[in-house]
Amino acid sequence: MDNYHDRPYQTNEKPMTAVETVLKVSGLTTRFETQDGVVHAVNDVSFSVRKGEFLGVVGESGSGKSVTMMSLLRLIPMPPGKIVGGEAIYDEIDLLGLELDDLRSIRGDHIGFIFQDPMTSLNPVLTIGYQLTEWLKVNTDMAEEEREGRAIELLELVGIPSPEQRLKSYPHELSGGMRQRVMIALALAASPNILIADEPTTALDVTIQAQIIELVKDLREKLGTAVVWITHDLGVVAGLADRVIVMYGGQIVEEGPVAEIYASPKHPYTIGLLDSVPRVDQKGSELVSIPGAPPALYAEPERCTFAVRCPYAFDRCLQENPPLITVSTDRSVACWYDIDKEGPRHVW
Repeated sequence: MDNYHDRPYQTNEKPMTAVETVLKVSGLTTRFETQDGVVHAVNDVSFSVRKGEFLGVVGESGSGKSVTMMSLLRLIPMPPGKIVGGEAIYDEIDLLGLELDDLRSIRGDHIGFIFQDPMTSLNPVLTIGYQLTEWLKVNTDMAEEEREGRAIELLELVGIPSPEQRLKSYPHELSGGMRQRVMIALALAASPNILIADEPTTALDVTIQAQIIELVKDLREKLGTAVVWITHDLGVVAGLADRVIVMYGGQIVEEGPVAEIYASPKHPYTIGLLDSVPRVDQKGSELVSIPGAPPALYAEPERCTFAVRCPYAFDRCLQENPPLITVSTDRSVACWYDIDKEGPRHVW
């Protein structure tokens, strides 16, 4: 492995000033009943979101990133999905134990969600203006004569030109980037404390991706909203996040400040992810891939889910699933092998 301390990643190293926790998730466990068996999609996941921070959640497809965040607001289809354990405390309320009617008052008002594909989230037969004002009607106590003005303000906030005219447009009349900006406007309509973005730039070209990323960054600075950004793009996380969570096999395998994780990853999977990123400063070098395939998750993990793909695996990895172990201030890793000491981790 190469020396990560020498890597010139451009990370967001702005010191965190706010440490207040606005969301604390403990032991979240989600299952899906399928024809082939029960899929253990999320397994005993615990993390927190701090006030005003930008939290990146990374991992390959199927690692449990989106299901974890959608489970918090019970947005997964039930059935076949089922949340079988855990709690998610927001404002001293357990979101997982709320009645759906009460939870709907939390969605949007307090926690906004931006979905991956705006074309499947916006109603194709209703104008943008109708969808925005209807959302405000249902989720706020704003008077009818105020809603259109607020809708125009929201479109201006997310950088849509001629917002008065765009209120009359249908989703198919807007570009992909414009539709995603409308989704962000909807998510911000009630000035939520937390904004969850589920790979919101995946379907967009790179120029529009950069614009959307810069928009969310500016809005976070302006509004003080905590952002949870779900992605497989490590470059985006490096430039935006304060902290990062790395997920694999439905579990968190590493967590910590983004600059520290990129400079000195503690989990073999994180090392593999960083090695697989193309580097402009290493011309001619071959891309590195992680051998093997992600686990099917048809059984509850009783051993390390990464063990069969891991170059450091030893007997204990194949017999026991490691918990998330605190290794330093604000750093945690789920691994029986100590990368720094190049030997087994002495945790019993």
